[in-house]
Amino acid sequence: MKRIEFTEEQIEQLSYESIHAYHPLVRRRMQALLLKSQGVLHQRIATVLDLNTSTVRTYFDRYLEGGFDALQQVSYAGKPNLLEQRKDEILPALEANPSATLKEAQATLEAVTGLKRSLSQVSAFLKKTEFSVAK
Repeated sequence: MKRIEFTEEQIEQLSYESIHAYHPLVRRRMQALLLKSQGVLHQRIATVLDLNTSTVRTYFDRYLEGGFDALQQVSYAGKPNLLEQRKDEILPALEANPSATLKEAQATLEAVTGLKRSLSQVSAFLKKTEFSVAK
């Protein structure tokens, strides 16, 4: 088990960040350290936070190497948006055949790209591209 000593100030910061951190992953890391500061065993921390014990150890290693700054770094960039990548072929098709509803826009997107997307994804794409369905 890793020995980490925490000051009262660090515990207060962990408590605050475990609730108010900008990213859910960062909040979970802070929660793990907060539990560690209270003397909870690694296995119990993993169980409470629904993590693997090696993940818990990784969080502690990050903290020992870089402190709070290392815990707050999130390097996940997400998945590429395939609709955004193919908007050069989608937008002309939508302009040539204006859609009156989101379902029609959804059908046009699928016909042009072969990509089936939910109505909320179609709506988000249209908003991003500042394209709207006819009302």
